[in-house]
Amino acid sequence: MRILVVNSGSSSLKLRVLDENDRLVTSVDLPAPGGEPDAAEMCLALAGFADVQAVGHRIVHGGTEFTGPVLVDEDVVARLSALSDLAPLHQPKSLAALAAVSAALPGVPAVACFDTAFHAGLVPAAATYAIPASWRERCGLRRYGFHGLSHAYASRRTAELSGLNLEQLRIVTCHLGAGASLAAVRGGRSVDTTMGFTPLEGLVMATRSGSLDPGLVLWLEEHVGIPPAELAATLEHRSGLLGLAGTPDMRAVLRNAEAGEPAARLALDVYLHRLRASIASMAAAMGAIDCLTFTGGVGENSPEVRDGAASGLDFLGVRIDDERNASGSQDREISSYESAVRTFVVAAREDLQIVEEVRQVLGSR
Repeated sequence: MRILVVNSGSSSLKLRVLDENDRLVTSVDLPAPGGEPDAAEMCLALAGFADVQAVGHRIVHGGTEFTGPVLVDEDVVARLSALSDLAPLHQPKSLAALAAVSAALPGVPAVACFDTAFHAGLVPAAATYAIPASWRERCGLRRYGFHGLSHAYASRRTAELSGLNLEQLRIVTCHLGAGASLAAVRGGRSVDTTMGFTPLEGLVMATRSGSLDPGLVLWLEEHVGIPPAELAATLEHRSGLLGLAGTPDMRAVLRNAEAGEPAARLALDVYLHRLRASIASMAAAMGAIDCLTFTGGVGENSPEVRDGAASGLDFLGVRIDDERNASGSQDREISSYESAVRTFVVAAREDLQIVEEVRQVLGSR
């Protein structure tokens, strides 16, 4: 079965076709002007994909309703549209891609795979905000978590690389890219994560602030007069590394910090401080840590960030080997040989996770 994976991002639409042996057959990246792919351009791009037998779509938000992959029909599309308010920056783009691909490949079954689903089983202690029950129940306010497809794949791949049973492992997966989050994965299940009701919670990211004192946001609105829409746009698009160092690119931050630029040095220190503290928090949620895994653009490609994170986690038994850490190869162990915790670098392959979930739904490998 050849499966098309559709991953709709903020500035591009990534199309990947994998065969029955998980080999990449075709890879196409399309621009998404205004965040919505053009149906005519999509039809042209997919003209050569006539042998595709199924489509898997990455959908950011499944709310509390969708806790696993689901075959798409008109009812599912309507229910997904109703969730757009929970992810206004991502959900409409995913739904636009779903509509465009469906128009280009009519009759081909489509499966929706959710970033929130991996975290749907969080225990109440990890999922609940300390706000009035009436708010939580009326508005569905809880910690949803995101990047679940990446965390699910990274934890499975970590078990393969370690040669150990996933059911017996306690893994902290670090998805570090433009967006960034951690997950505490015990026995293959997410028991805690750093993102919450929205992808703003948690780590410092490229342009997102990460966790803030809510009183700070209220103070800015009340005393400085910043409108809610401007606050939201600033925290989402003009904060994080960009707000601290003037650039959202971790590579530039590292170069400038090495050159002695104070703003870049501060940005890196803040980023690593939050990262180390959050890794320790994820380990505490499981009672221990067996493996630490880095994935995502920064996690895979920045030895400096991996070293900076691990250097403050010796008390947990995390130690990495400088030579292994500097190696450019993917999907490898970088632990020092005396380390109590095994540390890995894993290439982000959400497409493989989506393909696996499509097969689960359609009952065929």
